[in-house]
Amino acid sequence: MTRAAPNVLVTGTPGTGKTTLCEQVSAATGLRHVNVGDLVKREQLHNGWDDEFECLVIDEDKVCDALEDMMGEGGVLVDYHGCDFFPERWFDLVVVLQTDNTVLWERLEKRAYSQKKIQENVQCEIMHCIVEEATDSYREEIVHVLQSSSPEDMEQNVEQLTQWARSWRPSS
Repeated sequence: MTRAAPNVLVTGTPGTGKTTLCEQVSAATGLRHVNVGDLVKREQLHNGWDDEFECLVIDEDKVCDALEDMMGEGGVLVDYHGCDFFPERWFDLVVVLQTDNTVLWERLEKRAYSQKKIQENVQCEIMHCIVEEATDSYREEIVHVLQSSSPEDMEQNVEQLTQWARSWRPSS
């Protein structure tokens, strides 16, 4: 069955602007925004709390099961900081947001992240961990890395994704 609308994965280190981008693109296009972190909390799709990393330990199989039907229908913007466990067949586009390290540090401080958690996330950004995860997990032609350090970057990214979604046509 061919989807009538595209599925897009928006990924990147925490604090790069995934949720803001998805909310704005969803408002402009009507695509359904699914924040995986919120879904995990709401549907209890986790295996408890990880004290070391200060986060829930998601159950990737449960997350994929919860999203399967929705993804088959299409028209979904998936927002999550990880990407390698989602099936490649789900996505027509994978967007990896990247942010200047100083900007990212400040954003995470505003979220009241611990110094350790900020350092780990900034190190992840420096090492391009999410970019590598995306390029290892999905076809090269569907992975796009976008800068997300300023309001102007965000505006440009919203416009670019909105135009892409509006012009998308299912492949035969």
